[in-house]
Amino acid sequence: MSDKLPIPIEIGLTAAIVAIENNEPLILTAPGGETLTGLPYGPFEAVTHRTFEIGLRAWVEEQAGLRLGYVEQLYTFGDRGRHARIGDTDVHVASIGYLALTRAADNATRAPGATFEPWYRYFPWEDWRAARPEIIARDILPELTAWAAQAEQPETARALGRKDRVRLFFGVDGAQWDEERVLDRYELLYEAGLIEEARRDGRPAALARKPGPALGVPMRFDHRRILATAIARLRAKLKYRPVVFELLPPEFTLTDLQRTVEAISGRHLHKQNFRRLVEAGALVEPTGEMSTQTGGRPAALFRFRREVLQERPAPGLRVRGRR
Repeated sequence: MSDKLPIPIEIGLTAAIVAIENNEPLILTAPGGETLTGLPYGPFEAVTHRTFEIGLRAWVEEQAGLRLGYVEQLYTFGDRGRHARIGDTDVHVASIGYLALTRAADNATRAPGATFEPWYRYFPWEDWRAARPEIIARDILPELTAWAAQAEQPETARALGRKDRVRLFFGVDGAQWDEERVLDRYELLYEAGLIEEARRDGRPAALARKPGPALGVPMRFDHRRILATAIARLRAKLKYRPVVFELLPPEFTLTDLQRTVEAISGRHLHKQNFRRLVEAGALVEPTGEMSTQTGGRPAALFRFRREVLQERPAPGLRVRGRR
C-alpha cells in the first residue's frame, strides 16, 4: 500500500445563472480571491441540504438575493487544472455545474461585486445576430488553420482530426455554422492554446506560441467551460422545451419573444417566418391587452399557453437562422 494520503475532495455547486435584459443574454458573475471573475459557486453541505439542487437554490438566494426559476444540472467538472496540481495536498474541488434561469437581472444582488454581464463578452465569436463576427476571420481561423496543419499524434478518443473539427465547428469550407456547438468550439480553442485559460493551465500548445489577441474575457478555474456548456444546453433546449418563457415577463409581445430567442441562439430570425412558427406551435395566446411601450404602434400582448405541456412531449421553437 502507498504511504501517501489521498487528496481530500470537496463537492462544489457552480451556477450559470442566465437572465435577459434589453435583448441581451446576461450571466451572473462573482469575484473570487483572484483578479478574474467567474460564476457564483458554493459548497454542498450534506447535513443541511437534502439534494444538490436544494443546496444550489439556498446559497444563490442567500448570497445573491435571487430566487431561481428553471434549474437543470449540466455536468460534473473535476478535471485536473481546476484546483489540484501534481504534488498538491490541498482539497481538490469537483464541481457540479447548473444552468439556472431568472427574470431578476434588474434586482440588486446582495453579494459584494456580483453583477450580471453580457455572456458574449466571454464568447464574442458566438453572436451572429448582426453578421458573422469579425473575430472569426481576423483572429481565430488563421491560428486554427496553422495549428490544424501541424502533424498530430493519432488519438483513438477522437473520431475527427484537427482540420475536420475546425471545418465543422466553425462552419467553414462548406460546413454550416451550428449554434449548439458552443462547447466544441471552446474546447478546440483551448486545445490549440489560443485562449488564456490554456496558457494559465500550462497547456503545451499555449506555451509554445506567443500570446495573441484576447479571445473573449477569461474566467477563473474552468468557469468559461461551464458557461459554454450552459449556453450550448440552453440553445438546444429552445427547440424542444418552452424554457424561453422562464426569461420573459408573464405578458410579452411577439417582438419581445423573437428578440429573446435571437439573443440566446445568436441568430437573426426572419420576422414573418418566426411568427408563423410560433402560431403553428400554439405556444402562446393573446391576453386581449395592448402594450404601449414599444416606441411605435401599440402591440398585442401574449402569454405562454401552459396547456401545451400536456398536449405534446416536445413543445419548443425549432428556429432556423438566416445567414
